[in-house]
Amino acid sequence: MQIAIALYERFTALDAVGPFQTLGGVPGAEVVLVAERTGPVRDDTGRLALVADKTFDEVPRPDVLVVPGGPGQSDQMENEALLGWLRAADATTTWTTSVCTGSLALAAAGLLDGRTATSHWLALGELERLGVRPSQERVVFDGKYVTAAGVSSGIDMGLALVGRIAGDERAQTVQLMAEYDPQPPYDAGSPGKAPAHLVAMLRDRSRFSAARSA
Repeated sequence: MQIAIALYERFTALDAVGPFQTLGGVPGAEVVLVAERTGPVRDDTGRLALVADKTFDEVPRPDVLVVPGGPGQSDQMENEALLGWLRAADATTTWTTSVCTGSLALAAAGLLDGRTATSHWLALGELERLGVRPSQERVVFDGKYVTAAGVSSGIDMGLALVGRIAGDERAQTVQLMAEYDPQPPYDAGSPGKAPAHLVAMLRDRSRFSAARSA
């Protein structure tokens, strides 16, 4: 099984690394980082790079594809190198997945038309404008399409997918090896729980808010 994680400049690191860590637990799986060009691809901080070992053209038929999100996603919405590869690869994938605003790229490629999907909470309105039924669930399955909400939810999506592919016990083993037992010091991980002034501040600063007012 080949699992391809797409990279582009200014992706969010955990969006890619979370699924990389969890999906790597599928027995016999090859997890490959792919991009328009091989070589280092910088994350949204500019201080971390992951290395794409293969180009999109070199990975035409992955069994699973993963699209991370991040600020750089906005620059990919008309990038046919990425969108064309997503459409072509999706024709034969077993699972097509995304984390955070990676679902907007899937939507831009026309792969989520009329489907239910999720994204970062700040991007759910944009997802709806792209013809997708937005969900506030952390991980959403709609047929072979699996979308995860913001950033850290990519770990949950990866574990859920390991369970579908290799069984619950294997997914539990991956979770245990990672000691993924979240006990956050604050209960502010969603807009429904966080202080209202923080939610408002992030909405005001969001690139999606700026796009609506433009």
